[in-house]
Amino acid sequence: MTKTALGSHPFLLGFEQLERLVERTAKSGNEGYPPYNIEQSGDRSYRITLAVAGFAEEDLSITVEDRQLVIRGRQGDDEGERIFLHRGIAARQFQRSFVLADGVEVTGAKMENGLLHVDLEHAVPETIVQTIQINQS
Repeated sequence: MTKTALGSHPFLLGFEQLERLVERTAKSGNEGYPPYNIEQSGDRSYRITLAVAGFAEEDLSITVEDRQLVIRGRQGDDEGERIFLHRGIAARQFQRSFVLADGVEVTGAKMENGLLHVDLEHAVPETIVQTIQINQS
């Protein structure tokens, strides 16, 4: 039996981009930091919460490009200002990526008690019925 690519299945016309999306998601490079939750906050709304203790709002960036939500964190380097006797809190940068479905929009973000909340809304798609005329040769 031969393996068929998702985009080349005869019933899935125009879904080649979905296959690329799945591949991109599989190799997004997300390690385990920072930990996060994804919750459904309404019928068509969601919230992603990341534990970003130690990061200020200006240390974080949130972008959406090509249906991919990317959250990055980078803390400023203050090595010369403080002398640590023990350093158990890592000051490292991170990048978390989430692939968004068509119609999902980021509606807002806020920081609260060391947690970054990113709110998402899935728009209700319009039902479109199209009648195709059959032309005579």
